Amino acid sequence: MTEDLIPGSTSVSTLIGAPVVGVAPDASLHEVADAMVAAGVGALIVTHGNGDGAAGIVSERDIVRALAARWDPGTTRARDIANTTLVWCDARASVTDVAERMMECYIRHVLVEDGGHLVGIVSARDLLGDYVSGSVDIERE
Repeated sequence: MTEDLIPGSTSVSTLIGAPVVGVAPDASLHEVADAMVAAGVGALIVTHGNGDGAAGIVSERDIVRALAARWDPGTTRARDIANTTLVWCDARASVTDVAERMMECYIRHVLVEDGGHLVGIVSARDLLGDYVSGSVDIERE
């Protein structure tokens, strides 16, 4: 068995798919949800006021919490529900290292950087997929 078949040893860079989706801080909850649906993602970044970089992250769970609190989706802004405590990992980090970081921080999404640039968002589901696909490959041997 090679190292590549060991679940969790994969680099998170292999899990990054579509480009990161971002919205302006003043985007409405409706616009945030529309952007997620259009891109087929469960989380996106809230950019700084100048449209550059990540100032926060909004997940589907954040939207549900805002709706459950009866916040108006037309007037609630991305900046109002965004988590601004961003957790980052290097694109070369292993799936296991990132999974451990998620557990330590009680989060489901980590921003992935390469050379100081945001290159992706990895979710707990993405990481789980690596473990499941790795176990399937190992079982076939």
